[in-house]
Amino acid sequence: MSRPADLPRLAPGLGAALGLALVAAPLASWLSASLLRLGGLPAGASPLSAIPVAVLLGLLVINTLGGALPKLSLVLAPGLEWATKYALRLGVILIGLKLNALDVLRVGALGVPVVVTLVLLGLVSARLLARWIGVSERLGLLAAASTAICGVTATLAVAPGIEADEREVAYTVANVTLFGLLGMVFYPALAHALFAGNPGAAGLFLGAAIHDTSQVMGAAIAYREVYGDERVLQIATVIKLTRNALLVLVVPGLTWLYQRGRAQAPGAKSPSLLSLFPTFVLGFLLLSVVRTVGDWGLSQGGLAWGVTSAEGWRGFTKLLGEQAATLALSTALAGVGLSTRLGTLSGLGLRPLAVGFGAALTVGLGALGLAAWIGAGLG
Repeated sequence: MSRPADLPRLAPGLGAALGLALVAAPLASWLSASLLRLGGLPAGASPLSAIPVAVLLGLLVINTLGGALPKLSLVLAPGLEWATKYALRLGVILIGLKLNALDVLRVGALGVPVVVTLVLLGLVSARLLARWIGVSERLGLLAAASTAICGVTATLAVAPGIEADEREVAYTVANVTLFGLLGMVFYPALAHALFAGNPGAAGLFLGAAIHDTSQVMGAAIAYREVYGDERVLQIATVIKLTRNALLVLVVPGLTWLYQRGRAQAPGAKSPSLLSLFPTFVLGFLLLSVVRTVGDWGLSQGGLAWGVTSAEGWRGFTKLLGEQAATLALSTALAGVGLSTRLGTLSGLGLRPLAVGFGAALTVGLGALGLAAWIGAGLG
């Protein structure tokens, strides 16, 4: 962490990233409302998070002003580095307050193995595609995490452990946003065409096939509004939360794969246990336990942690688990955008895009097949 004496050096970059994060939130809301209107849907959960909007704003600013102000990047660099490191970790920790472990149990003995199977499919397919197409191991691991677990959040959680740089993170976030939005737009109609009257199958498909949590919610709410099935929204939400819970295992697992490869190089040291299980993931897990215990207390007719009402608990978890977490992650992603030149992204070529598309298609088809096979058991 930085000392107070470092604040003047950090302030320009950190202030710029935070400022863009604050702009990204209302801009994302406006864009989301516009998307819903274009689709003829009533206002509902925002299908577009402030987090990818923040990285786009950062890219726009630095690639527009960076040429005119050549010293801008140097002035911003210390604060941006702090934001992408510490604000990112804080955001991932706070997201733990959104996850109630009891939600995982609600999908039952059938749902959990299905989710685990689809997550493994996403992880394996993305890595194999990356090797086949010739994409770097880091980009392949980011594609695996983002497709299999929870989109942008998984990307940010895995990136430090595999030493991914800003352009790799930015490219992966772009992939998640693009293919997740396409799924959000087209999958509800596909789910209804194939699984009308079968909410278990439709909910499983939507909750397992789309990348980011906000995109899953957008698709499931669209399904409810257009086709009038509340149960699909409930099942899709629980399936997605179950995927998110596996973040605790996937982050150290992918870190281990990456570090193992490096340890095989001559003179390299074996990775430490701490590097395989990042401390911020422990924070995520701890706050998930806090959320679970609080929700359990309310479910027993008492108070959350014996001190607060249901309304107060909802407000607390929303403030930290949603609003503060989104602000922290948006600040980190704005920092990524402000640190990335578009020329470096173009240098990666279209191969990472092909990996993202192939992984999204594989998981989508896998979710479709399992939904058709056993989805009715979840309804």
